[in-house]
Amino acid sequence: MRADPEPVVKASREDGRRVLGTETLLVLALSLGASGVSALISFIGSLTKPGGLKDQAATLNGSYAPGRPWLDLAWQLFGIATALVPVLLVAHLLTREGAPGLRVLGFDRTRPGWDLGRGVLVAAGIGSAGLAFYLAARASGFNLTVVPEALPAVWWKFPVLILSAVQNSVVEEVIVLAYLLRRLDGLGWSPMAALAASSLLRGSYHLYQGIGGFLGNVVMGVVFVLLYRRWGRVGPLVAAHALLDIVAFGGYALLAGKVGWLPTP
Repeated sequence: MRADPEPVVKASREDGRRVLGTETLLVLALSLGASGVSALISFIGSLTKPGGLKDQAATLNGSYAPGRPWLDLAWQLFGIATALVPVLLVAHLLTREGAPGLRVLGFDRTRPGWDLGRGVLVAAGIGSAGLAFYLAARASGFNLTVVPEALPAVWWKFPVLILSAVQNSVVEEVIVLAYLLRRLDGLGWSPMAALAASSLLRGSYHLYQGIGGFLGNVVMGVVFVLLYRRWGRVGPLVAAHALLDIVAFGGYALLAGKVGWLPTP
């Protein structure tokens, strides 16, 4: 009698899903999943510290070697470069499965004008609403005072802030948006469950900023998932995120202490 191939096929599929699940957890553990746990611990520390959340500060880009600008620059560039390693790992894993690397996620140079144009529109829409939400959350006591940058006034300050913004956008959108959705789709998750997972993960690693930072980024995550599903390209969302961070970092550097509506520590 011929053996029934169905159990073998079923076992193979289950093994494949198990491998994909393990791979996804490892990529997240090496990147923004670990950041989510770190943000939770930081938030608990802020909650249990005397005083309100708005009286505490969360600094996004600070100095690693105060008073030693060249050493500080070396640490800044090292941090930016190493943060991008998980993205290279994702590209490698996608290539091994037969996909054309990050191109399968829509992160390439084939449509730069299209990506940038839509990125500008998304950034304009989210930026104004996000700033208003942050100011309201902080005034209500649900958020720490976010300090986008606290770098010394040296020549490399703004180039490093731009590089940091680009690094943030590439890591978050490639891993938490495009890669995670692709893997959850492959694991058989429903679109709504995948949307919730991606959005909640995005919110989790911003929890160190407070409840406002968490909720605001969950909403941003929902919008980005819907746009990614519609466009099939992560490029516009990388551009949008980079523009949002560049404006936030650079705007704070230029305006902090000079306008009354911008909170400072």
